[in-house]
Amino acid sequence: MLAGLFTNCVFGLVRAAVMLAAVRAAGDFGGYDEGSIGAYVWLSQALLGATQFMGPPLELVDRVKNGDIAIDFLRPIDIQLGYLSADLGRAACTLIPRGIPSVVFGYLTFGLELPNTASPYLLGALALLLAVALSFLSLFAVGLIGFWVVETRGIRVLYQICGTFLAGLFVPVHMFPDWLRALAHATPFPSILQAPIDVLSGRVLGLDALTIVATQAIWVVLIGIAGRMLLAAGRRRLEVQGG
Repeated sequence: MLAGLFTNCVFGLVRAAVMLAAVRAAGDFGGYDEGSIGAYVWLSQALLGATQFMGPPLELVDRVKNGDIAIDFLRPIDIQLGYLSADLGRAACTLIPRGIPSVVFGYLTFGLELPNTASPYLLGALALLLAVALSFLSLFAVGLIGFWVVETRGIRVLYQICGTFLAGLFVPVHMFPDWLRALAHATPFPSILQAPIDVLSGRVLGLDALTIVATQAIWVVLIGIAGRMLLAAGRRRLEVQGG
């Protein structure tokens, strides 16, 4: 956790320096000023570990590959919900010692603007919960492709590269060209990172914030259903030697 916090802070300083220079050099930087771009940078750094974009592969990937998933099928626990509950606990343990201190560090070094009312934080907590759940369910679905292919590493790397970009990690989704922004919003990725940042930072308020959270919920349902369908199809395909 301490190593993760240190890494978060170092990369946060680099990103904040670049973004701050861009804001100062540009007359209009996608509607961001120095305070709001600071909030974007440090909130994205704080959420990166919880959303697991850059994290290690799920344990599920190896269990599908070596056949241990057959044991999970025999347990009286829903596989998808069981792994999801464990991941929510992991995300909480990541946010407390790593995510929150990153935001505090960013506030003390570069400065950032955060809302001074309670409603963005309350709705932001829900947006964060949905973002973590959506991120896991997406990784869960990608991992289940291992039922049909020998190695999923290339698929997971492609997911990671496309996902981090379309989620708004490198630059905010609001700064994408119109066609690319439309493409991004046709995927669940902005709901994993850009959405909770917008709500927590107070960039969107009121009905717009509720619309963002509702969109997240819809993606959670859709990706969750897709994962359950892949799991059912994979169970029918699974063959374990000797059993």
